[in-house]
Amino acid sequence: MRKIILAMQVSLDGFFEGPDRDISWHMVDDELHRHFNEQLGAMGAFLDGRVTYELMAGFWPTADADPSSSGPMAEFARIWRDMPKIVYSKTLAASGWNTTVVRDVVAAEVMELKSRPGGDLALGGAGLADAFRRLGLIDEFWLYVHPVLIGRGRPLFKPSDARTRLRLAETRAFGNGVVLLRYAA
Repeated sequence: MRKIILAMQVSLDGFFEGPDRDISWHMVDDELHRHFNEQLGAMGAFLDGRVTYELMAGFWPTADADPSSSGPMAEFARIWRDMPKIVYSKTLAASGWNTTVVRDVVAAEVMELKSRPGGDLALGGAGLADAFRRLGLIDEFWLYVHPVLIGRGRPLFKPSDARTRLRLAETRAFGNGVVLLRYAA
């Protein structure tokens, strides 16, 4: 059975974005981007919320045509365009680039998706991740912790009374100081 993997970048103080959706503090260099390409290129699909999808769709479809894009960025543009995408949104009217829009997160439908053959499923977007977490649908958490304190912003996880024990599966430090913490549910 395929796994659902939440892969998110966070500041050391637990925010995935700063005020006004600022992510300029992300320290994605070529080494980290090559790692992302290797991991995400093996996935079977991207599962995103509308905001994440629109941010990605606003940049990645043509990023490989931009002469200022690094090799890893150009490679990811191709990965993103070719990868099947499922966007969970009640409001998105149109989509492109191999994308299916689904209106609601239904646990039985997600379990059926997991049972299909193919690579694991990469979950993106904090709001969508919260819905999947509340339903117990996330199999692994890949947190890329950046060595920066941004002070305020949107925390990755909303407050909850539920406690979820996780098992450390891997750690990896990158040359820029980012640390991957990979946990299994």
